[in-house]
Amino acid sequence: MLLCYRHNFLFVHIAKTGGTSVRAALAPLRRRDAWRPVLWACSRLSAASGHRLGIKFPRHAPASAARDMLPREFYDRLFKFAFVRNPWDLQVSSWHHLRRERPQLVAGCADFAAFVRHKLDPQRPWQFHLDTSITPQVDCVTDRHGRLIVDFIGRYEQLDRDFADICRRIGVPVAALPHRRQAVDRADYRRYYDDDTAERVARHFADDIARFGYRFDDPAAQA
Repeated sequence: MLLCYRHNFLFVHIAKTGGTSVRAALAPLRRRDAWRPVLWACSRLSAASGHRLGIKFPRHAPASAARDMLPREFYDRLFKFAFVRNPWDLQVSSWHHLRRERPQLVAGCADFAAFVRHKLDPQRPWQFHLDTSITPQVDCVTDRHGRLIVDFIGRYEQLDRDFADICRRIGVPVAALPHRRQAVDRADYRRYYDDDTAERVARHFADDIARFGYRFDDPAAQA
């Protein structure tokens, strides 16, 4: 999550949706923010305490956390936005990310199919704190009643175009998005699935699919 007082916006960072690039492009805006010293001090204090103090929003905190913790009138006047991604494509991205950066988490998974079956098995608890991509994306942008509480939802599949729209809405020059954590070791996401694993993702992320209109055979999601 990225909060900027000067430009009055809140970026809700959903995992594996291009958020690292968005954060990198927007982070310089906070350097001129009058609240930057306070935010920096809170960040350092939170880290020093092992993030046991509620003084900093976690990177992938949902919008509901900010809505509950910030003054309501302040939250309401922020321009709040997030990006979402095709759930089937997102799980392939998560698989490659974990193999690179947290291989111990997927050590027992021989391949992507085993990873999906293990991860989405309700009888085998997954480590949410290490792989937040198991959380339905809709949960990050709605309240407990399912009502949308952000102002704009961009799509990973048209990241540059939607980010340019966001820059215009918050009144800043359109910045080029750096390509952070871009995978170079993966194929079209559809090639990773069989009927069983595709259906498991469809069931677990049914709310995302219904809310955002995604489908498995979606050419726009190829990356």
